[in-house]
Amino acid sequence: MIGGLEVGAIALGVLLVMLGCRWHVGVAMLLAGALCYWLVNDGDTRALLFTLNNLVYARFSSYDLAVIPMFVLMGQFAIHGGLSKALFRASASWIGHWRGGLAMSAAGACAGFGAICGSSLATATTMSQVALPELARYHYGKRLATGTIAAAGTLGILIPPSVPLIVYAVLTQESIAALFMAAILPGLLAVAGYLVVIRIVATRTMRDVERAPRYGWGERLASLGDIAPILVIFAVVIYGLYGGWANLTEAASIGAAACGLYAVWRGGMRWQGVYRSLAGTAEATAMIYLVVVGADLLNSGLALGQLPTALAEWIMGSGLAPLTVLLIILLIYLLLGCVMDSLSMILLTIPIFYPIILELDLFGLDDTAKSIWFGIVALMVVEIGLITPPMGMNLFIVQKYSHGTSLATVSRGILPFIGADMVRIAIVVLVPALSLVWLD
Repeated sequence: MIGGLEVGAIALGVLLVMLGCRWHVGVAMLLAGALCYWLVNDGDTRALLFTLNNLVYARFSSYDLAVIPMFVLMGQFAIHGGLSKALFRASASWIGHWRGGLAMSAAGACAGFGAICGSSLATATTMSQVALPELARYHYGKRLATGTIAAAGTLGILIPPSVPLIVYAVLTQESIAALFMAAILPGLLAVAGYLVVIRIVATRTMRDVERAPRYGWGERLASLGDIAPILVIFAVVIYGLYGGWANLTEAASIGAAACGLYAVWRGGMRWQGVYRSLAGTAEATAMIYLVVVGADLLNSGLALGQLPTALAEWIMGSGLAPLTVLLIILLIYLLLGCVMDSLSMILLTIPIFYPIILELDLFGLDDTAKSIWFGIVALMVVEIGLITPPMGMNLFIVQKYSHGTSLATVSRGILPFIGADMVRIAIVVLVPALSLVWLD
């Protein structure tokens, strides 16, 4: 029988080959997991069939996963109800006349949209269509315009509600509400970092470029009225979770219903928009659940071969400093981000890395604090994968909507924002209190 480490190496190698051939990540994980079972049991498929017979029900009977369609539906209502335009107009009315102000407005609108959407790809897609034409109208450089949207689009998975954070909570049995609260300050820090980058780049490249008009106070206050319901929806969802008067599914259902009603009332969404929202929710949820099942089978197969245990024992016996081990894990995330999407990375790596993190003495944190802090750190590193070539999906999305712009231009435009991301990750790693300030 092949040893556990050999089984793991073969399965992960086959997985990377399939991903390189553009196979769907859920299917690739299912096949790699099946290969693990086949190798460990010397070609006997009975254990694999028994696992498959129970795996889907065991995973999806988890009550926490029922919240994913609700948050996805809330995002779909936001997309098809035109809420992104209201957010961008409100932000532009306040700071659009600054040097680089329209790009800052786009970043701020991405943050607001991410708070009701929870998807980076949807945020990048929607805001590309809303903001890129305005940025081109006022002669913003292609690098700055596309880099801003691609980078700020990643805020969709960091600012709650976040589907990857929900999945992380399910995998680690942590409180989803606690993780949502822990992500707020790092999310605001991300927004601040992007605004600084935009200001610096705009100051260097836009000295002679026409600025957007300055709006009066009446128009500014009116724009706040347009987005006030969006802020209320976000506050109700988060306060409902943290205040304890609504469980996760109830808060998500309230948020989805409120977002849908607002989209009909102010966004003008009609039956076609409702249908597209429901269809988009079904499609996105099915994709997420397929990836979840595939990752479950793969991780089960790797565990059967004892790869996670062997890896943990090797690291703990290596004598490496805890921060060095953490740095290695974060570097692995950065490399995986070049070929995998964020949700797949979370599902694949957390069962392997999470036990290692709990064994490390990091800043004197207890297991609960360490678990929540690592979830936020891992998510921040994972989001960089959305903007790193060759598989950074946000790059392809923004390039598609920025007509005539090459992928190389978008990739160069993202570099200053990646620098800001690295600084932010270092701050949150070295100052865990930023993500634990809400922890009782």
